[in-house]
Order: sequence, then C-alpha cells, then structure tokens
Amino acid sequence: MASGCLFAENAGPGHPCSDDSECPASYRCVTVSAEQRSCEVVYPPAPLETDAGSADAGPVPTWCKDIRPLMAASCVASCHGADTSGSKRTDFRLDQYAAIGGVNGARDMAARIKARAVDTQTMPPTGSPAPSTAERELLRQWIAGGTPLCADGGT
Repeated sequence: MASGCLFAENAGPGHPCSDDSECPASYRCVTVSAEQRSCEVVYPPAPLETDAGSADAGPVPTWCKDIRPLMAASCVASCHGADTSGSKRTDFRLDQYAAIGGVNGARDMAARIKARAVDTQTMPPTGSPAPSTAERELLRQWIAGGTPLCADGGT
C-alpha cells in the first residue's frame, strides 16, 4: 500500500487569471487594467449581524480621524494612492474618501476593503506594513457604521 501527499496551490486574490476556473470559489477573474486580469472578490459575503458591533462599542470611527491615517500607513505607499506601481490598479485610490474623476475612493471600495483587509486579511500583501488587529477592527466598525467622513460633517 502506498501513501503520499497531494499539494495544491489555491490561486488567491490578485493572482493573474484568464477565467473564473483559476480563482477560488468566492472570487471571479476580472479585468483590472488594459493588460491584466486577476482573481478578485466580486460578491463579498453578506454582512453578519455581528458586523455592526454592539451598542456599547463606542463612537463609529471616521475617515478623517481614524481611517485616512490607517490607509496612509498600510495601503497607499506605492499601491493604492497616486503611485500605483505596486498594484497597477488605477480604478481606485485609498488616499481619497470618495470618487474623483471616475476613480473610486475608500468609501466606494468599502465592501472590498472589508473582504480583503478585515475578513480574509489578504491585504496588504506579505512584506508590506500591515494594520494591527485593533486597526482591522476599526476598519470593520467604520464600514459597519456607514463609512462616515468626519465627526464634524467634514468641515
């Protein structure tokens, strides 16, 4: 009787692909630029009842005070800001709150941020500065709380 091991590599988010069969079940092969397709979360899971937190969770984090500095530290450097050389993604920027000139901002990408940075923790990629567990929880609370801009209404 013979025994052995079977190793399989499961292509994850950001993995180059040509069709959906090359991506994990919860991902789809999508066009991310004129010359690139990759596995990406297209239909993130529905929010859980626990995603909203509890009544005693305190104030909802805001973009201005809590989330913008977190994005600057973990996401913007050379990937999801003015310099996209690390990601080649030009359809969104995480150094801006809302869409500007057809380029989505963090508010527009909230479901994707939750799926990638909070739920699966596949962003940022290994080797990049990553948010702490507490910072990932801030992201979850911000998204569950409706992605507020600033406590003062943005002024």
